[in-house]
Amino acid sequence: MTVTETRVAGSGFVLALRDCAVMTRRGMLRLGRVPDELAFNLVQPILFVLLFSYVFGGAIPLPGGGPFREYVVVAVFAHSLAFMGVGTGTGLAVDMSRGLIDRFRALPMAHVAVPVGRANAELLRALLVTGVLAIVGLLVGWRAHLGLLSTLAGFGLLLLFAYAMAWVGVTIGLSVRNPEVAGTAGLLWVLPLGFVSNGFVPISSMPEWLQPVAAWNPVTAVVTATRTLFGNPLGLAADPRFWPLAHPVQAAVIWSLGLIAVFVPLALLAFRSARSR
Repeated sequence: MTVTETRVAGSGFVLALRDCAVMTRRGMLRLGRVPDELAFNLVQPILFVLLFSYVFGGAIPLPGGGPFREYVVVAVFAHSLAFMGVGTGTGLAVDMSRGLIDRFRALPMAHVAVPVGRANAELLRALLVTGVLAIVGLLVGWRAHLGLLSTLAGFGLLLLFAYAMAWVGVTIGLSVRNPEVAGTAGLLWVLPLGFVSNGFVPISSMPEWLQPVAAWNPVTAVVTATRTLFGNPLGLAADPRFWPLAHPVQAAVIWSLGLIAVFVPLALLAFRSARSR
């Protein structure tokens, strides 16, 4: 490659980064212009924290002991971030139905900027939601016990998982025909992923045939890993029969990076072939 070609490639990369930053900013401005969407993303997980802490907390026994509120708040973190991917897909499907994707394609900018900017904006939204949930968790009695570095690692792992879920949502939103289908398709994978896990009940309470499915669930890995990093009750999660439960932090990182590695190319491919309907 000649010096001129290298400079052109380098400048193209810089321009692509600039386009991604512009689309990320657009996604953040959209949150401010559609406050009801952001409010829904905040109110629903807050209600989950309050319901499971004050309504169901006394009725669900926790194997291994420990405060149930500390056990359940981490589950709400992970579940809320997983469900945000549904909104990501629905929002992109709305853009498709309004013809915005065709307009973006006609603009002189890098095509990767649209999906990358949307995923980045969702990550920043996830950071906001996680911060609010952490405050609510502290108010109801949740605590992190293993120091600042371990606590930051736990939140970093949650945000990495949120970024992976955002790319799943981007792929779905660019692949379906309308927002209704995007919402339904998102719920079809998020609901079993979220509830067939150790988020709200220990895996040991599930039927024996279902336990391996729950143990190898990425939500289980993320929930167990963050509970470990925060020093919260595990509910006898460290089952040596299943590798993800014995090594939750490694499993959570592998799941998140694996999902990103799979769905980023799929999202970019879907954007190239997407047409407004």
